[in-house]
Amino acid sequence: MSSPRSPYSPLSLLAVLLVLAVPALAAAKDTKPQAPTFEGTSQVVSVEVPVNATDRDGQPLRGLTAGDFEIWDGDERQTISSFEVVDLAALEAAHVAAGPASVQPLPELDSTARRHFLLLFDLSFSSPTAVLKARLAARDFMLNRLHPSDLAAVATFTIERGPKLVMTFTPDRAQLARAIDTLGMQNGLQVDKADPLRFIIEGEFRSSGASSMMADSNRSPRDQAVFEQLQALSLLAERTERSYEIGRIKDFTSSLANLGRALNSVQGRKQVVMFSEGFDSRLLIGRDTLDADNDLDNANIANGQHYLVDNDARFGSMTLQNQMNRMLEEFRRADCVIQAVDIGGLRDHTDATNRQQINGQDSLFYMANETGGELFKDANNLGDQLNRLLTRTSLTYVLTFERSDLKTDGAYHRLRVKVAKLPVGARLAHRTGYYAPRPFKDLSPLEKNLLASDRIAAGTPRRDIAMNVLLAPFRASPKEAYVPVILEVGGRSLLSGQTGDKVNVEIYAYASDAQGQMRDFFTQKVGFDLRKGRKGFEETGLKYYGHLDLEPGDYRVRVLVRNALSGHTAVESVQVKVPAYGETKPFLLPPFFIDKGSRWLMLRENDQTGRGPNSRDAGNSVFYPFTVSGEPYVPSAKPELRGNEKARVCLVAYNLGKGDVSVQGQVVSPDGKSAPAPGLAMVERTATGISGLDKLLATFEPGALGAGDYVLQVAVTDPRTGRKEMNSLPFKVVH
Repeated sequence: MSSPRSPYSPLSLLAVLLVLAVPALAAAKDTKPQAPTFEGTSQVVSVEVPVNATDRDGQPLRGLTAGDFEIWDGDERQTISSFEVVDLAALEAAHVAAGPASVQPLPELDSTARRHFLLLFDLSFSSPTAVLKARLAARDFMLNRLHPSDLAAVATFTIERGPKLVMTFTPDRAQLARAIDTLGMQNGLQVDKADPLRFIIEGEFRSSGASSMMADSNRSPRDQAVFEQLQALSLLAERTERSYEIGRIKDFTSSLANLGRALNSVQGRKQVVMFSEGFDSRLLIGRDTLDADNDLDNANIANGQHYLVDNDARFGSMTLQNQMNRMLEEFRRADCVIQAVDIGGLRDHTDATNRQQINGQDSLFYMANETGGELFKDANNLGDQLNRLLTRTSLTYVLTFERSDLKTDGAYHRLRVKVAKLPVGARLAHRTGYYAPRPFKDLSPLEKNLLASDRIAAGTPRRDIAMNVLLAPFRASPKEAYVPVILEVGGRSLLSGQTGDKVNVEIYAYASDAQGQMRDFFTQKVGFDLRKGRKGFEETGLKYYGHLDLEPGDYRVRVLVRNALSGHTAVESVQVKVPAYGETKPFLLPPFFIDKGSRWLMLRENDQTGRGPNSRDAGNSVFYPFTVSGEPYVPSAKPELRGNEKARVCLVAYNLGKGDVSVQGQVVSPDGKSAPAPGLAMVERTATGISGLDKLLATFEPGALGAGDYVLQVAVTDPRTGRKEMNSLPFKVVH
């Protein structure tokens, strides 16, 4: 169904916004950054160390306190500045007691305290059928065994392309299931999706349509399509020569080392559940001591014919061992544990490849054991082992200490954690170290994306950059709302630490529902040159207009803005309720202060790219909702007012009855105290008659309020029922 439309086209509205960019309301003043950044030589860095403590039976050790722990950074004992206990069993009990699972919000936990699971599918050292069947175990683990607060991600590996992140760490089980089902493949290719951070997978998945000798009538069309593509990858990788196999394993370790390094950008311990058949471990550690070829080697050695002995075949490739150990060290340093799942037993007769079926369990065991993980030998029955893993990690002690003397050189610092008087057989599992900050420009693209997605998933406010956010759900159809997202980004803080005039900005916004499922998003990367307007930009900044399309419900919208050169970042999380407009209940949007005088650099979303799965065709249905008496205006996300200034305010409501409408206001001060707002007065009601939409024009004057931050609460009384509808907006008084 089409949405109500403004008489202005999207192009003419953009022109209106650009005209209004010359004047505008008060400039958003920057605030001092409250979190460490990547640049600079002196900063306070909080190092968080999650610790799992278990008894000899693998059960969590409860009751430990901060006084029981000692933490050492190298040879220096550190003072524990913060101590937190995260007990998922207790959270689960509270979660169940709160009500039906369908309406419960997810537990709010810091990223470090959450468990992270990366489901990694090895497509080069595994047969197509085994991978296809392994997805069932992965799906069961993800859907039926993880705690609601757990974050999971999905990745694949091929020799040709290296590791590819299909889905980033997210609580969204529906998107994770889609990632497992498709493995990021579409129309015969692994393609880049519209969402650069990989929270949402889009697009239909279709079979190539080609007939296949391996076709199985019991497979769904989607599974058959995945099988055909996996088979193509497998045939492409087929070789039998040992030298070629060693080269493939070197590529494997080199690529996974880069993945391990990138995972350091994600806070907390990461459990890497790797589904693979492994590779011939003889290439790594040499032949078994009972191998008959060893007798021939011994004879050649006894006869002085050392040149006839292939030491790499006898003892394994030293080069390969060194490279494998470097790869595993990267995983250990990034606080990653490899849990290796052998899927070799899932092969069947449909795997028509030349690859010799070998026992790769030794290589899988080596990778798991060297990182503190386990080998899961039966992919058909992972329940018991996975349950032990989940039990061991269900209680986490998060220790935090601070360092103010770290250089931004990326140096690795080893950690030791001790607990006094541990019971016999008890075990501690903790990160073995951490990296000092590195300049943002030195991070790889994957590291930068993981850093952004980790901050979005956590939703913890970050204010390297001053940013204000305004959201408002306008009715677009009986089943959907058009939700503008207006960002005001402080210019001075955005440019902090940057000397050049070319500015590149990344903008991300994601909306998740009460169950944690991502429902819509938009992203945009923009660049602009400030050689002629840097001073004016520093006084105000960037004002961005984007939108989301959302069905009725409660949402959490996470917004991240980042300077792509310096890495300075702003993160805000905003709750928004989209009403069921078809129920004809009254609903009031936030008060919109009409921006009239500041010099923002205005930017509107690009409707052709970076849009979410719910986005509609921009030329047919996108409308500009901020109009009053037929004239467009630009609302302020956080207006700055002077005591004697009378600001114009537009109040937008739905389904108000006929008759006189009264408007009241309250001002809430920073200490939480509220007082009537006598400076709020209604000027006129301009009912539009479109889908129950009402617009009230009012004025607001701060009066004698002192300088500082406040919240204006506005109430509109429904003349039919006498019921008050309320909403609010923060504002600032300046003198």
